[in-house]
Amino acid sequence: MAEVAANNANHPCETPKNVFDFGAFVGDLIVEEDASSDDISLEGLQEELEECKNDDVVANILSKGIKLREYTKGVEHNLRKVELDSIQDYIKESDNLVSLHDQIRDCDSILSQMETLLSGFQVEIGSISSDIKILQEKSMDMGLKLKNRKVAESKLAKFVEDIIVPPRMVDIIVDGEVNDEYMRTLDILSKKLKFVDTDPMVKDSKALKDVQPELEKLRQKAVSKVFDFIVQKLQALRKPKTNIQILQQNVLLKYKYIISFLKEHSKEVHLEVRAAYIDTMNKVLSAHFRAYIQALEKLQLDIATSNDLIGVETRSTSLFSRGREPLKNRSAVFALGERLNVLKEIDQPALIPHIAEASSLKYPYEVLFRSLHKLLMDTATSEYLFCDEFFGEESIFYEIFAGPFAVIDEHFNSILPNCYDAIGLMLMIRIVHQHQLIMSRRRIPCLDSYLDKVNISLWPRFKMVFDMHLSSLRNANVKLLWEDDSHPHYVMRRYAEFTASLIHINVEYGDGQLELNMERLRMAVDELLMKLAKMFSKPKLQIVFLINNCDMTIAVLKEAGPEGGKIQQHFEEMLKSNTGLFVEELLMEHFSDLIKFVKTRASEDPNGSNERPISVSEVEPIVKDFGSRWKGAIELMHKDVITSFSNFLCGMEILRAALTQLLLYYTRLSDCIKRINGGAAFNKDLVSISSIMYEIRKYSRTF
Repeated sequence: MAEVAANNANHPCETPKNVFDFGAFVGDLIVEEDASSDDISLEGLQEELEECKNDDVVANILSKGIKLREYTKGVEHNLRKVELDSIQDYIKESDNLVSLHDQIRDCDSILSQMETLLSGFQVEIGSISSDIKILQEKSMDMGLKLKNRKVAESKLAKFVEDIIVPPRMVDIIVDGEVNDEYMRTLDILSKKLKFVDTDPMVKDSKALKDVQPELEKLRQKAVSKVFDFIVQKLQALRKPKTNIQILQQNVLLKYKYIISFLKEHSKEVHLEVRAAYIDTMNKVLSAHFRAYIQALEKLQLDIATSNDLIGVETRSTSLFSRGREPLKNRSAVFALGERLNVLKEIDQPALIPHIAEASSLKYPYEVLFRSLHKLLMDTATSEYLFCDEFFGEESIFYEIFAGPFAVIDEHFNSILPNCYDAIGLMLMIRIVHQHQLIMSRRRIPCLDSYLDKVNISLWPRFKMVFDMHLSSLRNANVKLLWEDDSHPHYVMRRYAEFTASLIHINVEYGDGQLELNMERLRMAVDELLMKLAKMFSKPKLQIVFLINNCDMTIAVLKEAGPEGGKIQQHFEEMLKSNTGLFVEELLMEHFSDLIKFVKTRASEDPNGSNERPISVSEVEPIVKDFGSRWKGAIELMHKDVITSFSNFLCGMEILRAALTQLLLYYTRLSDCIKRINGGAAFNKDLVSISSIMYEIRKYSRTF
């Protein structure tokens, strides 16, 4: 260790002290040379020493500074000691080792026997594995054969089931009653017939030759039987008082499969059944509608004739024709009245004629028209749905209803050319429109073309009757129409009621063509009204006549709708202008001097440079005249208004306007007098404005 320290001291700059220096540790190793030293090789020693320097034991030895030779001797001594101890332990356990050896030998013998036995098992297992493999192959082969046989069995079973004719089926088809069981059997027969006709494999089978004749006989028997059955049911439809819809729904629809069977397996018989049903229903429905129309005709209330026009003079019509009809029915020619209820009751049930006849009720034609078409809609809807479900085709409906349509058309074509009721025609047009909406909501298109045709027929007729009214106004004989009476003329009342009726009917439709025609009618009645007014000799009576007629027309139009319209506005403007003219005419009749003076002289300046200034003498008679009789004149004006105007409220409104205008004239006169030299002398003669206002208020309280 001292040498190692000395070496470290001599080389302070070299490797640190924790680095192992093998040369320093070994020191001067003297290797004794012997005879075998030539055989010892130190090659690789350095590498082994490098590998051992990381070993814990070697590191521990080196760290303690023990020299290698000493350490080797210590190790050899320990090994010797361990060896001796081991020998002693072995000697002590020698008996146990002998026993263990015997046991091992016995085990070895047993294992040898087991090896022989297992080798035999292995041979047997190999043989069994081969047998199992063979069995597996046989099993797969048998499984495939079984699968093929099952497929063949199922096909053969289905074939046999489809082609055989069970005795039970034969008995039902030949001798059974047509009921639900018969329908099920008929379905089975249909499937068998389809099977032998459509499957190509069946046609080549020998079984078909045996079965086909029997199937054909069954088909013929079934066709004959169901044909007789269905024809019998159809004949029940012809019986009087039969409820067709109940018979269709509760009886025929139960056997609708018969139609499908006939259609597939006997087209000729199917066509016969189809034709029989069409013929039956065509005749039955035609007879029903013909009888219903004949019953309705007894309930018809005639409203208008060709002479019932707006501009026709009442005395020119036949006295005898008037005498046969109640007066209340004549008012319905132009006035709507309760006839509008037919649109509110559009979806109500159809009339029952014998009940109405028993009650001695009569109806305008539009009520009968709605009832007839309500019955048509309900019948057509029921028949259309039945045909679609029973026959599976919609076209059959139009063949059935060709007869009923012809019956209704014949009736309608006889009524329409003789219909001069424009209000009724317009109501019928609106009824058709409402019926179209009802059928649209039902999603039943079968009456679309028919209702369109009816609508197309009604409009030209309405236009023709409307033009007759228009022509009656344009070509009216004014001398025959004129009456020496300033109250509303009956022609204007007709016009007002007629116009109000059309406005009321069309309030929700906004028909531009109709509005244009009504404007033409308004222009014609304006022209006639002016001609009638000119027949009065006095302008005042002309104005009164115009005011009365305008006021009456406005009142009637307001009943049709609060919104008014162009026609109402026109008559309101005419009323306003004629009211102003009447006020002036009325005041001129009682206060002509006052009005003339105010209009001509009151606006002049008395102190101006006029050639003829206003003098006291000029206004004195006017003031005295007004003061002496103004109350009496107002009373006369009141009586005149009361007797002239048929509408009290309108007359009072005109009187108030006249008194207000009189007050304005007198106020201007009073202002003019105040500007005249010496005018103060008339203060005692002037009527105070408050007195005139009191009189105006007195008459205003009569409203």
